[in-house]
Amino acid sequence: MSVLDTKNLSPRLLSFLTALIIATANALLSLLLHQIWYFPLIVFGVTFVVIYWLYYYTLQRFIYRKIKIIYKFIYQTKATKKEEFFYENILPQKSIEEVSEDVQKWATQRKDEIDMLRANEQFRKEFLMNLAHELRTPIFSVQGYVDTLLGGALEDFEVNRKFLTNASRSIDRLVRLVDDLDEISKLESGKIPVIQEAFIIQELIKDVYEELSLKAKERNMHMTFKKGTERPVIVTADKLKIKQVLVNLIENALKYGNDNGNVVAGCYEMDDKKVYIEISDDGPGIAEEHLTRIFERFYRADRSRSRAIGGTGLGLAIVKHIIEAHGQTVNVRSKPGVGSSFGFTLDRGK
Repeated sequence: MSVLDTKNLSPRLLSFLTALIIATANALLSLLLHQIWYFPLIVFGVTFVVIYWLYYYTLQRFIYRKIKIIYKFIYQTKATKKEEFFYENILPQKSIEEVSEDVQKWATQRKDEIDMLRANEQFRKEFLMNLAHELRTPIFSVQGYVDTLLGGALEDFEVNRKFLTNASRSIDRLVRLVDDLDEISKLESGKIPVIQEAFIIQELIKDVYEELSLKAKERNMHMTFKKGTERPVIVTADKLKIKQVLVNLIENALKYGNDNGNVVAGCYEMDDKKVYIEISDDGPGIAEEHLTRIFERFYRADRSRSRAIGGTGLGLAIVKHIIEAHGQTVNVRSKPGVGSSFGFTLDRGK
């Protein structure tokens, strides 16, 4: 491939080729006008130097003036003294290829930002739709019961007591929903501090097992520890918040697990710094297409069953926010017909 076939000529090479062509043409022309042998050489040399430096300087000024505009557009800021120093001293040292790379990086970054904004917009729409749906059910229930009571059922002692009890349950659900939303908002904004303390994770799990024992008994479910993980393991975390995580995970296992099933907790020492806690059940499991979204607010893998069981649909979202507030990770493993396992990491304590 010849030099002229090159697509990306540098300003220096382009100036050289332009000066060479013009200087050669002038030298040949001067040879026709003057037969003195050294005169064309002088014309060639003077023309080459003048054209080269004039063209190179003009090209550089033009290109980098345009580049400055591009950089100002990319960074979208008014130039400070430091930025002017950058434009005048550092920027001209960059090659066209380097500038092209910077622009490509900027374009990629903007594309990623646009994709993220679109995803967030879609998430926002789904969130508002789900929130409206979650609010509508208990509100309509309360409204129906109150309208019925005002329509004459208030005088019937047996009916009014039943309707008031049902209305009270719907109001309790609304209160839980608002409390959970408030909890998530505070976690996202960092308004709830994470108070670190050392404690034995198995003892906390036993406390949660004890609190939920009546719910387990209703469905004849057994809550145990995985064999080999009973040895006390000390972790460092916010004990009350981790208890909330465990309550949500174990309560979900009891809600969605099978009758006469099992809920198993495992505590694994990953290394000298991390401990992995996992809550497993042998219930119906979750289909693979739902696993990536299971921690989203109001997302339900089985909406019809979730409605019947109850809950705000925010439990796993709260779990995710609490664990991430600790700087840790949470994950889920599941297979339909086999069961589900929710696990998270914590710092190992001393």
